[in-house]
Amino acid sequence: MRQVPDVTFKLRTRNSESGEFDWSYPTTDDYFKNKRVVVFSLPGAFTPTCSNNQVPGFDVLHDQIVAEGVDEVYCVSCNDAFVMNAWAEDLRIKNVKLIPDGSCEFTNGMGMLVRKDNVGFGARSWRYAMVVDDGTVERMFVEPGQEDDHGADPYGESAPEKVLEYLKS
Repeated sequence: MRQVPDVTFKLRTRNSESGEFDWSYPTTDDYFKNKRVVVFSLPGAFTPTCSNNQVPGFDVLHDQIVAEGVDEVYCVSCNDAFVMNAWAEDLRIKNVKLIPDGSCEFTNGMGMLVRKDNVGFGARSWRYAMVVDDGTVERMFVEPGQEDDHGADPYGESAPEKVLEYLKS
């Protein structure tokens, strides 16, 4: 069975006392240890499919996903903490937790790193979702055609409805 990669993420989180944002450095264990979670990853913040379908879809279905024995729903993207925070605010999501993977370490460790130079993105994640139980990948939902500079942005296999269908089975 495949384990998620061991990485340290770089987040900007609001300090409850000062109200200012400080750096925090949660690890893979902080997100995955002793938890069953759904993780989905996508090419980038503020992009059409990600902003209009995938993130809002997981946010809307969050409670149904959690009802199937899931502790958290995470979105990982190869964007920095500043971009991910602005995106979360712009989308007004309430349930999904966004995890910045600005240096693409987690994405690379998952074997999902692709080049998207054809659209000016550089290194990004291929679109996928997964169910992870205590750091072990239970099931992957990978969009077809993973390759550098893919001409399309497939979406369907990693949709929240597919993940929920699996969780209910």
